Amino acid sequence: MIEIKNITKRFGDFTAVNNLSFSIQPGEVVGFLGPNGAGKSTTMKMITGFLDATEGEIQVAGFDINQEPLAIKQQIGYLPEGAPAYGDMTPAQFLNFIADVRGLSGRKKQARIARVIKNVELQSVLDRPIDNLSKGFKRRVGLAQAILHDPKVLILDEPTDGLDPNQKHQVRQLIQNMAKDKIVIVSTHILEEVTAVCNRAIIIAQGSKIFDGSPEELQAKSSFHNAVTIELTDEVSSMAELEVMPQVQSVIKEGARLTVMPTNGEAIFSAVYDKLHELGWKFDAIYSEKGRLDDIFRELTSAKKQ
Repeated sequence: MIEIKNITKRFGDFTAVNNLSFSIQPGEVVGFLGPNGAGKSTTMKMITGFLDATEGEIQVAGFDINQEPLAIKQQIGYLPEGAPAYGDMTPAQFLNFIADVRGLSGRKKQARIARVIKNVELQSVLDRPIDNLSKGFKRRVGLAQAILHDPKVLILDEPTDGLDPNQKHQVRQLIQNMAKDKIVIVSTHILEEVTAVCNRAIIIAQGSKIFDGSPEELQAKSSFHNAVTIELTDEVSSMAELEVMPQVQSVIKEGARLTVMPTNGEAIFSAVYDKLHELGWKFDAIYSEKGRLDDIFRELTSAKKQ
């Protein structure tokens, strides 16, 4: 559905995106990650046709961005960073306007507007000027316009920015429900979003791709993958009994909380659990970690800078 081949974008002497390639199929929800200035927004603007690539090819739904840009834009719903809108319009007026731009009319237009208003819960602010809305409601208005025409491709730049935890959950649920027959690209700096809604993650740094795989594969790159964290009932004076286990690389102690690091990332939960019972140590909680995304994100992006 989306095919990106060796795209590069230069602004004068500055290269924002450098020889980037990837393809995305329907049903994939892709978390598009990277530090500030990595080239995420620039890449999405090129896919939507808002910016022209300096080099490379972009195809969406079989259409070439240079040959049939309007056909591609008809397939895409786009929520830009900051959710820009006409501030003097109300959400009701704005969605009517967007529906007209998208070529919707009659009963279909009214049905689609009613559906997105319900899905993103805008009922309480429909007749208030957008400029007077909170950041969270402005974000929801932006999301509503992006999905109004039921696009095949949905590109969302920081979709949950400014939303409270309940609203984030609702938006993530909405994304998952829509993703069954669509392509969804979510650019975000919130790493928990990757495991919450995405089935694939792409990380770029300095305009280049440095990771492309599932969230589970990303977590497996963390040094904390398969680490065992123990919340002891009482502190212990020595951890030597754990440290000498062949499966254990090291033990990190923070008060009564221990994190047992595995050798070569192997699964050690059962061995550690049995050892605790052998030692007679009492604990309030014990769990195996999948991996800490913050750590692996820093490791990957820092390595790119070197």
